[in-house]
Amino acid sequence: MNSALLVHRLHFAFTVTFHYLFPQLTMGLAPLIVVLKTMALRYKNETYNQSARFWARIFGINFVLGVVTGIPMEFQFGTNWSHFSRYAGGVIGQTLAMEGMFAFFLESAFLGLFLFGEKRLSPRAHWWSAVAVFVGAWLSGYFIIATDAWMQNPVGYERVADGSVQLASFWQLVLNPWAWWQYAHNMSGAAITGAFAMASIGAFYLLWGKYQEHGRLFVKLGVIAGCIFSLLQLFPTGDAQGRMVAHHQPVTLAAMEALFKSGPGAPLVIIGQPNVEERKIDNPILVPKMLSFLTYRRWEAEVLGLDAFPQNVWPDNIPLLYFSYHIMVGLGTVFIAIMLIALFLLWRGKLFGTRWMLWILMLSLPFPYIANTAGWMTAEIGRQPWLVYGLFRTADGYSKLVSAGNGLFTLLGFMGMYTVLGILFLFLVRREIEHGPQSETLTPSGVPQPAAH
Repeated sequence: MNSALLVHRLHFAFTVTFHYLFPQLTMGLAPLIVVLKTMALRYKNETYNQSARFWARIFGINFVLGVVTGIPMEFQFGTNWSHFSRYAGGVIGQTLAMEGMFAFFLESAFLGLFLFGEKRLSPRAHWWSAVAVFVGAWLSGYFIIATDAWMQNPVGYERVADGSVQLASFWQLVLNPWAWWQYAHNMSGAAITGAFAMASIGAFYLLWGKYQEHGRLFVKLGVIAGCIFSLLQLFPTGDAQGRMVAHHQPVTLAAMEALFKSGPGAPLVIIGQPNVEERKIDNPILVPKMLSFLTYRRWEAEVLGLDAFPQNVWPDNIPLLYFSYHIMVGLGTVFIAIMLIALFLLWRGKLFGTRWMLWILMLSLPFPYIANTAGWMTAEIGRQPWLVYGLFRTADGYSKLVSAGNGLFTLLGFMGMYTVLGILFLFLVRREIEHGPQSETLTPSGVPQPAAH
């Protein structure tokens, strides 16, 4: 692979992976904050309001870091991927502009109202500001997904004289069938991150012995939401997204499963290592005929393997694609198990006193981030060697005048800056968690005082 192309790919991979650590939590927390505000409005219980304010502060920290790390990616379309921008800018510029002009401004404006306007707004108006933040966050996610979905399944475009593509149908772009299922799958993944974060912090408070009422509320809401969205991540969203890949990108499905030979009754690989040189799976544990059934709902259905496609259209890193996909699926299965057990204990009234389960919930916090990252790696590595599937190759899209040395220099600079931002983020979130949901109370004179621990 061309060294400059490799550096540009690594550069964008690093910045987008680091950036997505933040939006996945804001998109995941947004509906949970609405639930807390709804309960506060209905039951007139200040615990719900305190909890909503607490998570809104966490949301705000994530939002700021998401903005700071997201802006450089917009510039990278010009600095690192200028040929791709020239080719596809007439299409993807529409959804990227809509994300910034509509969804981002909606989310940021109403986040300010939610964080700072509670004493100036009526309870119902404050609730509406939470709803607007939720709508803005999820609408922003849709426009980004629609952009990526067009790269996965290009629709609604036309070629023009200079060789580039332009938008022919706005509605085909935003209603791309690939986008619907990719969006549903992505947002359920973000909601899992939000649910695990809430349950994890709640478990920490219960184990710490402070903010017990809030801790029980966080664990209860996090477990219920986590159970719902973990199951949705498996079916129907994961199932439908997998069938979409099978229909539109069969070579990608073959690489994800390391299926080297076509045939009826294809097995599902549970564990194994892809051996690309010898075109086989080493040390496999297989479920016979399961891949055929999951893909086509028939046990004997024929599934195309990599041998059915020219090698120049195979994803260019099959082992990494295979392991990313299996990490995502494996962790998703673990999430379902954790949340079902926790939900059973909650139903029996034993969860808050079951310390081993609280420890599991608390320590599970990093794993939704890993699963979401592995999921996006599966989607993007699986699309290779294409930037726009079937139309425009990755090797043709990078900025030819930006050398590998220049790209590597800026990559190292970004790594240094993002390390500082990551440390700052952890410091700020740790401080909020230590302050707790009751970080301030009002004295009779109206002067805020630290709450007693």
